[in-house]
Amino acid sequence: MKAAARKAAFARRKAAFEAAGPGQAGVLSEFLAGHRGVPVSGFMPINSEINPLPAMAEAAAYGPVGVPVIRGKGQPLVFSAWEPDCALIEGPFRALVPAVEQLIVPEIVIVPLVAFDRQGGRLGYGGGFYDRTLEGLRARGAVLAIGFAFGAQEATDLPLEPTDQPLDLVITEADVIEVAPR
Repeated sequence: MKAAARKAAFARRKAAFEAAGPGQAGVLSEFLAGHRGVPVSGFMPINSEINPLPAMAEAAAYGPVGVPVIRGKGQPLVFSAWEPDCALIEGPFRALVPAVEQLIVPEIVIVPLVAFDRQGGRLGYGGGFYDRTLEGLRARGAVLAIGFAFGAQEATDLPLEPTDQPLDLVITEADVIEVAPR
């Protein structure tokens, strides 16, 4: 069920990526401007993911910004400090990570995804990294999980599991979507 949902969602994301113009991160930038100085984790986009880097660069002028680092299968992510011109190396899954690791603990986590719904559901890549990570961060204190995606990635009837961590809101290239609790 999840495999079929992922396949359809990847196709929608690829079409949105190919049609996207500049300014994909404008709404994300506006949102983050209201949270200047708060530690943020973004992500280094791969394949057809929407690009958060312009918003991350703006946020880095006011406070710490990190990117996820995969330690190993079944483990939560850690976040290494990132700046727009920092040296990067290739990490697991071909995602770039800072060459010099300096860990931060984010209070806002910008989450990549394959599909989302308006109740905070998220379909990821299937490794459970963000679910484990958000569960751990939320156990330590308040954290805001923001799904960042193209509007075309919205879906209904996502095949969710009890271990899936909900998003607090979703930001697309055009909107901030407040999620309705399940």
